[in-house]
Amino acid sequence: MTITFWLSLFIAFYTFVGYGILLFIIIKIKRALKGRKVVTDIADELLPECTLVVAAYNEEHFIAEKIANSLALNYPAGKLKFVFVTDGSSDRTTEIIAQYPQIQLLHRPERAGKIAAVHRAMEYVTTEAVVFTDANTFLNADAMKRICRHYADATVGCVAGEKRVQIDTNADASAAGEGFYWKYESALKKWDSELYSVVGAAGELFSVRRNLYQDVEPDTVLDDFMISMLIAAKGFRIIYEPEAYALETASENVSEELKRKIRIAAGGMQSILRLLPLLLSFKYPLLSFQYVSHRVLRWTVTPFFLILAFITNLALAFAGQGLIYQLLFAGQVFFYLLAFLGFIMEKRHIRVKALFVPYYFCVMNYAVLAGIIRYFTTKQSAIWEKAQRKQ
Repeated sequence: MTITFWLSLFIAFYTFVGYGILLFIIIKIKRALKGRKVVTDIADELLPECTLVVAAYNEEHFIAEKIANSLALNYPAGKLKFVFVTDGSSDRTTEIIAQYPQIQLLHRPERAGKIAAVHRAMEYVTTEAVVFTDANTFLNADAMKRICRHYADATVGCVAGEKRVQIDTNADASAAGEGFYWKYESALKKWDSELYSVVGAAGELFSVRRNLYQDVEPDTVLDDFMISMLIAAKGFRIIYEPEAYALETASENVSEELKRKIRIAAGGMQSILRLLPLLLSFKYPLLSFQYVSHRVLRWTVTPFFLILAFITNLALAFAGQGLIYQLLFAGQVFFYLLAFLGFIMEKRHIRVKALFVPYYFCVMNYAVLAGIIRYFTTKQSAIWEKAQRKQ
């Protein structure tokens, strides 16, 4: 039981904190030995031709602003194209897009899911680079330049932008927790990228070389993650570019965020089973280390080890095995009490941000458990109900 407890505690700690500490130390050593590589802007004539692809489904409340944001992006004249695909949209999304002749509009009345729409859009993309972004996110003006400058490096096959969550002063748990989570994720991605490669890209903003893109299976849930990781599996790097960011509002509430997280967790399990060659492979030593440490542990065993650490700690503390076990158990109880208080405060619409992080942490890990159960017990469709976002 003692071994089980310490192993469970170590894996949980390593997954959420230890890997970040280890990455930080490795990066510091690497910089001391080799210096820090600085990526600079390149001349406009050297930037590749690029297509911005947006898959939109019933986004009439966001789409006009998204179009304005897209057309205002800084990029050399004549080198940027726009493809918007609106399959299945039943509101005014298609009608609004049709008012802009600069945008190539693709529409079919039937809804087959985002990845089917992306596959169809890619048939019309002939440029060297392609950038994907969501319809309800807004990019900084220089995002395209910051992304596409990386393709001057032949080892780069994919570029991941940064996701930023808009948080106001009255943020609830979904906004505050998600915002904190993505700030930590951004730090890990910066270090991952500097070490070797980011472990997958997020659909809010990422780019690939057109000749490296390959269609993923039509039932793929995390299409952005799979598209980017298949490129990494070919030996190309995924670079993180924090100076290209997509801004979006948080989920409407914790229930909506939980719905989104459960779907991501189910998709994570699907992705792991489809990317088995990347697990502890001698072919991809650094990438496999990053992949297991940053993604696989979170999406599979760590939530179970959190439960196991609590149960074994309880037994050891009450069996009188030493003060250390009593102190650690008290710490666990205190943390989960904070999470429970966060839950109560959220239900009563009382904003205490210090309680949102432990509450969001517990929500995330519950979502992984629920996602794993969903994946193995029910069919997870690539077509899903969108989580509602704050307006």
